[in-house]
Amino acid sequence: MIVTKKITGLLFLLLEFFNGFAQTDDSAKHGWTNHFQFTYIAQKHTAFPSKYSGQNSLADSVEPAAKSITATLFLGRKLWRGGTFYLNPEVSGGNGLSFATGVAGALNGETYRIGSAAPAAFIARAYFQQYFRLGVTDSIEVKDDANQISDKIPSSRITISAGKFSVSDFFDDNKYSKDPRSQFFNWALWANGAWDYPANTRGYTFGLVTELIKPNWTVRFSSVAVPRIANYHLMEYNFKAHSETIEFEHTIFIGKKPGAVRLIVSNTHSQAPSYAEGMKALDTNNTFLLNVIQGKTEHKSYGGKKFAVGLNVEQEITNGVGVFSRIGWNDGKHVTWAFTEIDRTANVGLSLKGNRWKRQNDVVGIATVINGISKEHRNYLKAGGYGFIIGDGKLSYANEAIMETFYNAKLSNLFWLTLDYQFVTNPGYNKDRGPAHVFGVRGHIEF
Repeated sequence: MIVTKKITGLLFLLLEFFNGFAQTDDSAKHGWTNHFQFTYIAQKHTAFPSKYSGQNSLADSVEPAAKSITATLFLGRKLWRGGTFYLNPEVSGGNGLSFATGVAGALNGETYRIGSAAPAAFIARAYFQQYFRLGVTDSIEVKDDANQISDKIPSSRITISAGKFSVSDFFDDNKYSKDPRSQFFNWALWANGAWDYPANTRGYTFGLVTELIKPNWTVRFSSVAVPRIANYHLMEYNFKAHSETIEFEHTIFIGKKPGAVRLIVSNTHSQAPSYAEGMKALDTNNTFLLNVIQGKTEHKSYGGKKFAVGLNVEQEITNGVGVFSRIGWNDGKHVTWAFTEIDRTANVGLSLKGNRWKRQNDVVGIATVINGISKEHRNYLKAGGYGFIIGDGKLSYANEAIMETFYNAKLSNLFWLTLDYQFVTNPGYNKDRGPAHVFGVRGHIEF
C-alpha cells in the first residue's frame, strides 16, 4: 500500500509538470514530443452457474473488484532529417478478474498474467525510427502526438523502426477498436485473438519493423523476439526462436467515406510444445512438460511453430459512425506462447460518436466476438490439461462468445470516464459454465 501511494503521488507530480509543459508554445517543443497517459480500470462480475471449476477457471462466485493502473510517458526526440528516438517509461499494476484467467477473450486489455499486483516501473518502449524518401513525392504534415513528432514527411517512404516496442504498435491497427485505454476492454476486440503476437508478459518485444508506405497502400514486415517461456517477461535471443509478420494494408473509399482493409500473415518459431506432446504428458504424468505448457518453466527444446492469418476491416458509414471487423485463424498445432488461447476468431462492431446528442467527443461502442480452438487444443483441455489462460479440468466444448458495449464520456480536456459491460457465454469454451455478466469502469487522463 505504501509503495502504491508513493508511485501514485509521483505520477501526479509528473502529471502537473508535463501538463504545464504541454501548455507552452509549440515552438518551444520543436523537435521534441512529450505526452502522458494514466488509466485506471475496475471490474466486477456476477455469480454464474458452473458445474465444476479448475485452476484456470473464472471464479463462479462474486469476486472482489479487480483493479488495474497504467501510467506512461511518451517521450521523443528528432535526431536528424527523418530520424527520431522514442522512449516510454511506464508504471503498471493490478490484477484482472481471477488473475486474468478463465476467459480466452480476456476481460481487461490493461491487465496481464503477472505474479505480483504491486505497481512496477519499467521501460515499455525504446526504439529508433528512420524514414527514407521514395523518389519525387508530396509531403504530408503529421501532428504532434504520442510517439509522433510534428513534422512534414514524404507521402511515399520506407520507414525502419528498431528497438523495443509492441508489435501491435505497427500491425493490426483499427480506427474503431485498437486501444483498451479509450475503446473496447476485451482482448479479442482490440486485437486479433488468433494472432499469438510475439511479446513478453506486458506486451512488448525487441526487433525490427520495415514499412513501405504509399498514399493508398502500405506493406509492413517485422522480425522480432519471442518469450523464452510461455507468457514470460524475458525474451529469447536464439536464432531458433523468432517471429515474422507481414501485413498488407489498402485504403478504400465507399461513397467517399474512408476505410481500410488489412491482411496479416504471421509465422512464429519458439520452444512451444505441440498439443500432441501435451496429451502424452497427461498420459505419462510428465509434470515438466505440463509446466512448460502452463508457462512455469523453460522447455530448452525448439521446434514449436504457429502459422496465423488475419483480416482486419474498418469503414466509416456517416460522420461519426463507423464499423469494424476482424477474422483470424492459426493452425492450433502447438500451444499458445505469448498472447491468449484463441485459434479461430471473428468479431464485428459499431462505433458511434455523440454528435446526435450534442456530445461530439463522447463515443459509444458495441461489438461481439466468437472465439474457437483447434481440435488438438480442444482434446488437450478435455483430457484435463491447462494452458496459462484457460483450463477447467475438463471441457464440454462450445465456442466462446462475448458481447461488449461501452460509453466513453469526455468530461474535460484531460479526463475521460467510461462505463463498460461484457456478456460472456461459454467462458473458456465450456458450455458447462456461465454465462457471466461483467461490469467495468475506466478513468483515463491523457495530454
